Amino acid sequence: MNRALTAWIEGIGLIAPGLPDWRSAAAVLCGAQPWRSEPSVLPAAALLPPAERRRASRVIRLALALGQQAAAQAGADLAQLATVFAASGADGHNCHALCEQLAGEDRQISPTRFHNSVHNAAAGYWGIATRSMAPCQVICAYDGSLGAGLMDALAQVALDGRSVLLVCYDSEYPEPLHAKRPLPDAAGMAWLLAPRRSGASLAQISVTPGGQGAPTRMQEAALEALRAQFPSLRALPALDALARRSIADVALDYLPGHSLGLRLQPC
Repeated sequence: MNRALTAWIEGIGLIAPGLPDWRSAAAVLCGAQPWRSEPSVLPAAALLPPAERRRASRVIRLALALGQQAAAQAGADLAQLATVFAASGADGHNCHALCEQLAGEDRQISPTRFHNSVHNAAAGYWGIATRSMAPCQVICAYDGSLGAGLMDALAQVALDGRSVLLVCYDSEYPEPLHAKRPLPDAAGMAWLLAPRRSGASLAQISVTPGGQGAPTRMQEAALEALRAQFPSLRALPALDALARRSIADVALDYLPGHSLGLRLQPC
């Protein structure tokens, strides 16, 4: 029998098309506001020093903004937070530019393009921005990246007894790569997970691995499209329950043939 991993959600970050932040998203999810199709809004990476801010790509800006959103709700010290960064790919635009450069006659790659090409670039910029020396994990499991990141973060919460910030994100690819990985925009979510209930706690989350049922889907077609298009938004039904402050059991698609069972109980 699989044992559930449990934590308390103390902060939520969300950026997606038509959903610029968690406050706006919560209003849409609970039915108070209609969803409108608009490009994702990626804030400037204000945490970074000016030189690094100029080099920050869409992925960097997305990841940092998600982490800030979630941590700010609980008033958490960014420098003290253990982090898990999970993404189904890396920087799509940077990858496209590198391929173009390597396909031409001048194959000299700029140092900025090179260091932004690695999968852990967002985690590196987070460390620079927050001056954090806390543990950091970087995970990729293709469409199961959110589930893998969540399991890693919850395991750290259980074993180390400390808060962990989970940041999961996706970035679009230009053509011709877009035809093979058709992400329509940049999007992601973040959860600040704590080992104990506090005044900042929003809900308790318990996750059980090993399920094989179909994933929980959104009732509204436009929001279901977001869930299906972005691996980082697979937990949108869980966010829906959090917005409505309702007890919910959610099946989160994970690795092929497997799912995670999420139970959410609002405080």
